[in-house]
Amino acid sequence: MTSTSERLLLFLDVDGPLIPFGSSAGQPDADADAAASMPVARGNPLLARLDPGIGARLIALGCQLVWATTWMEEANEVVAPRIGLPRLPVLEWPDAGAGGTPRGLNWKTRPMVEWAAGRPFIWVDDEISAMDRLWVEAGHPGPALLYQVDPAKGLSGADFRALAGWLDAVAPS
Repeated sequence: MTSTSERLLLFLDVDGPLIPFGSSAGQPDADADAAASMPVARGNPLLARLDPGIGARLIALGCQLVWATTWMEEANEVVAPRIGLPRLPVLEWPDAGAGGTPRGLNWKTRPMVEWAAGRPFIWVDDEISAMDRLWVEAGHPGPALLYQVDPAKGLSGADFRALAGWLDAVAPS
């Protein structure tokens, strides 16, 4: 699996999976105040919570990475350089009033299924519901893993092992 069109997709959210809402890098929350004064965190003190090595771990999964976040293009400008990722495609969201979204369905779900166009994909987010799982199961013909991350911790080693295990299971032999 070498070409972009053959690689599995990984749709990636920022807030929660990459920027945990709990304490910064396993340190007490009091350190977040000190981190907010650091130059890297100007404008958004939570950026200090980004793990600079997580980009390499994401790349090592071998998926085509796609931003699926309200950060939109800003994820390429602000987040990607801090975690060692290149510019990634950005999933564009429909207008808020366009077509409506069924109750309980995340507003990201439909555009992701459309983007995937049958290709296997992983969606890493902290806000995935049972309705999202049902929608993907009913509307996406390929394998899909909707992987919910603990927003207090962000992506962890156990999460990466789970993602790699799923990828191994669905990879063509």
